[in-house]
Amino acid sequence: MKVSKIISLVVLFLSASSIALSAAQCCPVTAPSLREGLMKQPGIVEAQFLYMKASFPSCHASTIEETKDYFISAYFGGTGEGNEDVCIWVSRKKKDAKQWDVPVMAADGIQSPGVAGQSDKAAKRYPCWNPVLYQDKAANGKFYLFYKVGPSPDNWWGMLKVSDDQGKSWSQGSRLPDGFAGPVRAKPVMLDDGRLLCPSSNEDKGWRSHMEWTPDFGKTWFKTEPLNDGKAVRSIQPTILTFKDGRIEILTRSKQNKIYKSWSNDGGKTWSELVPSVLPNPNSGIDAVRLKDGRHLLVYNHSDSRKKLNVAVTEDGESWKAALKLEDLTTIEGNDAYGAYPAAILGSDGLVHIVYTWKRQRINYVVVDPAKLVLRDMPDGNWPD
Repeated sequence: MKVSKIISLVVLFLSASSIALSAAQCCPVTAPSLREGLMKQPGIVEAQFLYMKASFPSCHASTIEETKDYFISAYFGGTGEGNEDVCIWVSRKKKDAKQWDVPVMAADGIQSPGVAGQSDKAAKRYPCWNPVLYQDKAANGKFYLFYKVGPSPDNWWGMLKVSDDQGKSWSQGSRLPDGFAGPVRAKPVMLDDGRLLCPSSNEDKGWRSHMEWTPDFGKTWFKTEPLNDGKAVRSIQPTILTFKDGRIEILTRSKQNKIYKSWSNDGGKTWSELVPSVLPNPNSGIDAVRLKDGRHLLVYNHSDSRKKLNVAVTEDGESWKAALKLEDLTTIEGNDAYGAYPAAILGSDGLVHIVYTWKRQRINYVVVDPAKLVLRDMPDGNWPD
């Protein structure tokens, strides 16, 4: 075979490999665990991974938000949760695009000397945790990235970055005041009085939930006392439900095998006792979103593990109807073989946009049309299998 022909074949092979790799990294691919049943369920519009391959092997704790032109998701990624190389990564999808852009790093945990309580003479690096995105809905409103930095959830601190170009670039990170973490897992909610209400918690003295708020997007902060003692009830990571009559409910992750709930009648400044709801919780994150008709949709693990991920709907925050089963990985072995830690928003298109961790390897993205959901009763909180 002539040398020129061999070279041509090699070039052709490399070109094909490059195209295949690019497609594998970026093209929308339905999650394997969902192919058989998810798309057949009423209400499902779309399901795909944010990426197929990234520069980091492990990811978790995704968040999602909508800007003028994009849907944007952030999550932490690195060699493994709690490792110093774990950074905050951002994926963006143009609203008219069929696929997500390649992940871009938005924040790392490198702390300069004298910053964030550092007394070391050299910079020090810590892992990043739990990003939360928020778009100011005002004209020309800024785009906010809340996240945590620190050795562990017991002693992390809140950080904040701001973007003026829909998440393409970010300001330098600024540390929140001592004792404030900002929205620790689920998204904040803007109240009618202009306060950004942030569901928060801490883990340094037991698992305790509380609420924080800022009237000026992070310049000043206020918070409630802990809503539980961290012993009899171990609760973290609240998600917020707002009702037409002005009441606010939070639902929280717990170590008591139930989602816990509390109510406020004064804009989140004081709260009722945290008590168990009818819904199960396998010590895993949850997220709720208010629909246009005032109902709320909740994404959570309705099981004793994180292997099943479900969607339920409520009108009153007390009783629930089954809507969807997003994941069922019960036949797959491994502690990380689960679908969990969801985040959900109501888009301007009237659809619910959901992201969640898939096997700690990827972030899955699902779009739901709430008007097409077929709801079923859940007597005593039992899923109607």
